[in-house]
Amino acid sequence: MNYENVILEREGHIAVLTLNRPDVLNALNKDLQDEGRAACAEIESDDSIRVLIVTGAGRGFCAGADLTGRGADSDAKIAPQSDRLDEFGWVGRQAVSLYRMTKPTIAAVNGVAVGAGMSLALACDMRIGSDLTRFKTTFLERSLSPDSGMSFFLPRILGYSRAMDLILSSRMVDSNEAYRLGLLERIAESPESLMDEALAYANEVGRWPPMALRSAKRVTQRNQHVDLEQALVNESFGLNFAQRAPHDVVESRLSWEEKRDPEFTGT
Repeated sequence: MNYENVILEREGHIAVLTLNRPDVLNALNKDLQDEGRAACAEIESDDSIRVLIVTGAGRGFCAGADLTGRGADSDAKIAPQSDRLDEFGWVGRQAVSLYRMTKPTIAAVNGVAVGAGMSLALACDMRIGSDLTRFKTTFLERSLSPDSGMSFFLPRILGYSRAMDLILSSRMVDSNEAYRLGLLERIAESPESLMDEALAYANEVGRWPPMALRSAKRVTQRNQHVDLEQALVNESFGLNFAQRAPHDVVESRLSWEEKRDPEFTGT
């Protein structure tokens, strides 16, 4: 598929999805959202891809929802009925498409991540930034409450009180505080090395057996919302799925016995 608002590239087992509206700091409009979801579906169905990196073109990750189209002229174009019936709304669909992806996702936060753009980064499993990375919830400043998954992801990452602090203060969080709070897992040595370090991070994650990797993500996600007994049942199912790759099960043992690097194929 040809994309105009995102760039989809592949490097070995890693896919890089770049939000590509740099003139507006990659603000999210419906076209970018539609293309982003299509790219996520393409990555999800490509068994050669093991990890996805999401980043932004230019000097920012994402400035949030693009509000410039709202106003008197916005009524001239009526959205399709399917869009108007969508209970998630177009900014909510980004959260679903990323969160439901069975492959690990990493946000390479190259600059500001604001509002729905911050939510987009939070929807990824992990985040890496640089000293230019900034987070800001910003919703209250626009007379809005959190959307696009912010109220779901942020308390699960930071805990309720710290999440409320960021939402209610709407203050800017720099990279050092973001790392201390747990918004960032890693900070690159420099902004220029961010993508190289993100790719190294993705390859570190993606070296494991693909079925086990995807099963590990799925069971960990599901067990965020259940009691211990159900978590143990989910783990049993997860083990079953992880072992549905007989070559990799054998390879994990042989490579250890032969003291060599394993070659996992997902088969």
